[in-house]
Amino acid sequence: MSTLHPAQLEVSLDGSPIPFSRADELRLAQKMMSFDSSHDDGIKACTEYLLGWLEARDVESSSFELDGLPVVQATIGEGPVTVVLHSHIDVVPGSDGQFIPHLDREFLHGRGAYDMKGATAVMFAVMADLAALPEPLPIKVRLIMVPDEESDEEKEIHATEAAVERGWVGDFVVCGEPTDFHVGVQAKGVLDVRLDVEGRSAHGATPWLGVNAIVRAMDVFDLLTTLPFAQESSAFYDRPSINLARIVGGDRMNRVPEHCSVEVDIRYLPEQPVDRL
Repeated sequence: MSTLHPAQLEVSLDGSPIPFSRADELRLAQKMMSFDSSHDDGIKACTEYLLGWLEARDVESSSFELDGLPVVQATIGEGPVTVVLHSHIDVVPGSDGQFIPHLDREFLHGRGAYDMKGATAVMFAVMADLAALPEPLPIKVRLIMVPDEESDEEKEIHATEAAVERGWVGDFVVCGEPTDFHVGVQAKGVLDVRLDVEGRSAHGATPWLGVNAIVRAMDVFDLLTTLPFAQESSAFYDRPSINLARIVGGDRMNRVPEHCSVEVDIRYLPEQPVDRL
């Protein structure tokens, strides 16, 4: 009968013991989640803490700034093969209470627990464990942490691309994005679209004399969801996702809106060429 912990059995292919990390990734994840890294100051503060965490465990790191935010890398080992652990520190905005992590049985709750401070904490723990090995690591493991994965700002270059341009690359990449503990082999593409819809203004008491741009925009969005590309599927995805993410229109309660702008987040299938969309 095996004496391995059930969690070890799940990942041990040959039944050999797999030691748990001594770096306490749970406590690290909870600390990271206490930083509101949905804005620049929180990103910088959390990154500064993590750099100190690595230094305390004899893991050398370096960083550069992109648009005022730090992009971090740390490397352990030497050899002909490089494995990259890719993570991000930023999160989408949340309420104050979401930045107070709490445990419910075996589940960790709070902003970023799943996407992706939990995985980032594990990757940092991996680096600490590798640095503590008694023998030199025969391959190179490179941790990269970016600050802008969740950003929807239009930028000339994002941090991951900038890291690649600096030579922070490898032969195999493990990305910590949520996959429900399955191996993800594909990712959807992103196409952000802004639709400007015109109407005709009229007094709010006589809306039939005008054309409501907001209502027209809703009709345009509904039409978008019925286009052929939106009905296609693949081996891994049921269909593309189309999210009406932002809408701006109207300026007074007593006037029919004459202009409406909607922003749509389209996640298209890997097999769908973006130029066709």
